[in-house]
Amino acid sequence: MNAQPDIARADSAQAAQDAIIGEFAFLGDWTERYQYLIDLGRKLPPLPEELKTDAHKVSGCQSQVWLLPGGDALRLTFQAISDSAIVSGLIALLLRVYSGRSAQEILDTPPRFIEAIGLAQHLSPTRSNGLAAMLARIKDYARAAAHI
Repeated sequence: MNAQPDIARADSAQAAQDAIIGEFAFLGDWTERYQYLIDLGRKLPPLPEELKTDAHKVSGCQSQVWLLPGGDALRLTFQAISDSAIVSGLIALLLRVYSGRSAQEILDTPPRFIEAIGLAQHLSPTRSNGLAAMLARIKDYARAAAHI
């Protein structure tokens, strides 16, 4: 259940962040960056309706977001989707960094790409809160898997 965009998989969470930072560096203004996020979100595989349950819903997001974990402490995978195109793009970035990693690597990897590509300054407060909520849920799943 590893929902990754068509971009090559990085060997580590840090390498994935470096790749994201590099991709955004090639984009000009924020209109292009938002369009790139939308395009990334459109590449996420659909989530079957029966999995869109309250148990998988991420609270704290203005948009509807569902996040499903899989795997174990050695390799956690995530499947996620939103009803918002831009939020789905944010999900795609989070999945590139965190899905397919060990619980410990997830916990040890701060999302430095968010600041580095300027997301912190260019997202609305509600989208920033949603991004923080999605990241917190991923870290919670990693803590649970690692029994921390």
